Amino acid sequence: MNSARKSKLKLKQHPPRNPMVVPARQRKAGSHRRTKKSERQAQQRALRKALQA
Repeated sequence: MNSARKSKLKLKQHPPRNPMVVPARQRKAGSHRRTKKSERQAQQRALRKALQA
């Protein structure tokens, strides 16, 4: 009889994940500054404007 019984597999449960982390990581949650690319573009526009005036 003992050999016919099925043994149950016990899995270790992990603690629940923080639901606020995923949206924050997807938004990149960084500093509120212009990117370097946008700063370069602004400098180029300002230079072209100064050369035309």
